[in-house]
Amino acid sequence: MSLAVYMLSYLPYVGRFVLPAASFYTFNNAVGPIPATIIFGSGVFLPRRYLVVFLQSYFSSRSLMRELLEPYFSRIRFNKEQKRLWFHDREGLLFGFGVGFYVFLKIPLLGVLIYGIAEASTAYLITKITDPPPTPAYSDKFAESQVRWTNKHEFLRLPLANLDDHKMGETNEGQDLKATGNLRGKTFS
Repeated sequence: MSLAVYMLSYLPYVGRFVLPAASFYTFNNAVGPIPATIIFGSGVFLPRRYLVVFLQSYFSSRSLMRELLEPYFSRIRFNKEQKRLWFHDREGLLFGFGVGFYVFLKIPLLGVLIYGIAEASTAYLITKITDPPPTPAYSDKFAESQVRWTNKHEFLRLPLANLDDHKMGETNEGQDLKATGNLRGKTFS
């Protein structure tokens, strides 16, 4: 598909609109019509190589995030539709997180070290955007409860300095459970 789009971009007259149209189609579902239109509009005027680099960075960072999240998804069993919704609900955050590491991974020799930091940082990110997983005996409905990111707005409003103070899924019930010591699952602190 991508090879066909690239070859079509060399057609006379319409070729200059092929890559911007492909980027609009790709980004419309991910970020919405307004940012996708901005990307499309800038793609018409910019040289083809910039748009190709941008699209490559987007898809590579998505691929990197899927790879970094694989240990989480091997522990928490999502079906295909739940996994798609999980990614869609957190797409902006995961793209920003992934593109930062993608840029550093391209640095020769240093990229190998950065990958280890990316894995550790992904584990930390998971503790902030999901609830702690329960023991396997209680994990039947857990995947379904994690599909939607329930405290997205509270998390995104936090200043970076207070990120560690943010406890995911903490309610009065959760505080009562902590006081009595009857917690199911593991806690990430």
